[in-house]
Amino acid sequence: MSEPAVRPATLADVTEIAMIHVRSWQAAYRGLMPQDHLDGLDPAARAVRWQRNLEALDWSTSGVLVVTAAPETASAGSGIVGFAGYWPTRDDDDDPVRTGEVTAIYLHPDAWGQGLGRQLMTATLASLAVAGYREATLWVLRDNARARRFYSQAGWAADGGAKTDDLDGFPLLEVRYRRPLP
Repeated sequence: MSEPAVRPATLADVTEIAMIHVRSWQAAYRGLMPQDHLDGLDPAARAVRWQRNLEALDWSTSGVLVVTAAPETASAGSGIVGFAGYWPTRDDDDDPVRTGEVTAIYLHPDAWGQGLGRQLMTATLASLAVAGYREATLWVLRDNARARRFYSQAGWAADGGAKTDDLDGFPLLEVRYRRPLP
């Protein structure tokens, strides 16, 4: 049985990243987003977006990491069970040289509760620090109690930032979390 490992994502990982992204949303956001939206999420469409993201990354300041686990835990043959993305903050009230943003962190629902999210978050924070950032932010759905507990346990704290994201055609209330980097 192989030990969990975190590594940089490659273009070969795009299909699995997209599948994990969709399955995680469908499980984590049930009751937080319209069900018809969640049911309509398309891994193929997400794969196109993730391919564009990976091709456009400046790996000196940004990255996508994947976490792999034993085959019985993994959603597909390569063993990928989760991923995280980070890059300079997109927030107008922060300095993108000083502040990095965790833009995504998702595990396949079958991998929840096994410590893999903590391992992935630790590696993501270390990558942000290596890229020269002094602090990190992330945005989380205000009503996502599970994710907010996870972030609080990892040393994140709400910083008072809030916004409404309506890119998908319905309002999503989000709060910003922040933490210093090691």
